[in-house]
Amino acid sequence: MKKQILAAAVAASVSAVALADISITGAAKVNYTNVDVSGSTPDTNKFTQETDLKIKGKNGDTEVVVNFGGASLDNTASTSDARTGSSNNMNVEDVYVTTKIAGVNLKAGTWDNGNNELRASSRADGKFNATTSVGGIDLGFATGSNGASQEEFTVGTNVGGVALSYTKKATGETVKASTSLGGVNVKYLGLPSDTANNDAHYVEVSTKVGDVDVKVGQATADSANTIAGDTWMGDYEGNTSGAYMLSAGQDVQAIELKTAMAGNTVTFRNVKIDGVANEDTDFNKLIVTRPLASGATFELTYTALDDTVNANDSDTLDLELAVSF
Repeated sequence: MKKQILAAAVAASVSAVALADISITGAAKVNYTNVDVSGSTPDTNKFTQETDLKIKGKNGDTEVVVNFGGASLDNTASTSDARTGSSNNMNVEDVYVTTKIAGVNLKAGTWDNGNNELRASSRADGKFNATTSVGGIDLGFATGSNGASQEEFTVGTNVGGVALSYTKKATGETVKASTSLGGVNVKYLGLPSDTANNDAHYVEVSTKVGDVDVKVGQATADSANTIAGDTWMGDYEGNTSGAYMLSAGQDVQAIELKTAMAGNTVTFRNVKIDGVANEDTDFNKLIVTRPLASGATFELTYTALDDTVNANDSDTLDLELAVSF
């Protein structure tokens, strides 16, 4: 009898596990980077690795998401054993719950709001979002633990094929518009500010010419605004490895050409940074990406930087092996 009860308990446990809607996804990459700075010897050589993991549990319309990130190791660690450095830990980055009540989508917890072409991303605790759609109008409300300083009201719609969105924040606004006409995609992002000389704007045009994807973008900032963020135009967050710190008032112009060639994806980018006297900078970037039979992806990135700020021209070679699951 005891064996029968035990068997039934085990069977029930296995059944519960089998019915649970749980998914685990993630990604990992290993990079070798060589940097040759003009007038500086020797070259800088470094191996780094980074791992990210996402766990998602779902029951009906309710999901719980936990993102782990970090575990970044490199051969420049100050400790004798790189595995013991505090920066090498897997950190809990995002933890949030999403659900739906009476047609309203709810999200609460901690998450990163993502980069865009004008500002860097940010993460905060105690965030709350509510979104819904009424008669073709998208409505959104967001807040956080700091109350009014984090409140945002968003309204969005589509007018004649143009997607429009407006967000009112405590100290400014976000304006978005995008459309496609005759195979040409146009995107606009504006960050008007209540602070004088602190507006920023971004315009992007993309299309396909033959077998080549072409994209052109321009980000402009007023004299008191500094463009940040990590996008296809460059990493301007300034607080991470490989990032470039811009000055207030500097503008960014970029063009990207992408095509398939012999089983590879080949991308070329030219970026020009200007707007402040004696601080013009430009760089050319060549990226070759190839999927491998092992399931991993190999990527070669070569960057030639012409930096007039400190006269520190540099050539950077980055070899990356990445996998996602």
